[in-house]
Amino acid sequence: MLWGSAGHAKVLADIIALRGGRVLALFDNRQVPSALPGVPIFLGEVGFDQWATSVARVQHVAGLAAIGGNRGRDRLHFQDLFRKHGLTLPVLVHPSAVVSRSALLGAGTQVLALANVAADVTTGDACIINHNASVDHECVLGNGVHIAPGATVCGCVTVGENAFIGAGSVILPRLTIGADAVVGAGAVVTRDIRPGSTVIGNPAKAIPSR
Repeated sequence: MLWGSAGHAKVLADIIALRGGRVLALFDNRQVPSALPGVPIFLGEVGFDQWATSVARVQHVAGLAAIGGNRGRDRLHFQDLFRKHGLTLPVLVHPSAVVSRSALLGAGTQVLALANVAADVTTGDACIINHNASVDHECVLGNGVHIAPGATVCGCVTVGENAFIGAGSVILPRLTIGADAVVGAGAVVTRDIRPGSTVIGNPAKAIPSR
């Protein structure tokens, strides 16, 4: 089952099908149509509780948070909800992605098409490494991190919890990206980024807080 009924759910459903599985149900906090034809959608945590208690052998059902962007906290929240009901939290990897045998991927982490995860990378739970993104050797990603399409995270970078690395951005080696930071699309990060800050440009500079 997937939490979220938008484009990211469609992406995950494609990977699930390629891996020989199928999506049983969708859940969303909004009144929206099902993103997947023929797959029922339920509203909110009340709907999820009712569904989960009605499913036989729910421990054989996997749950994933189909929520992209800088919403790592939401992904982690729903994974906690899945655990509470006994669902498994798989690592989902597209067949075209390259993941080193020495990489350690946390529960619910998603590695999408043509992404590369190099040697000794470690991720927390509920991370997304999106299409064509590259995470080089010995990087450490905290819980809830999202590496957007085409981003390059060079070797030995540490990315704090729930940070968002924008599409096409480049993080130079041995830097630290603070928790909840946002790196804008196309930015080139040449120095450490403080927690909670947003940076843009080449070289990347912080946007002054209001």
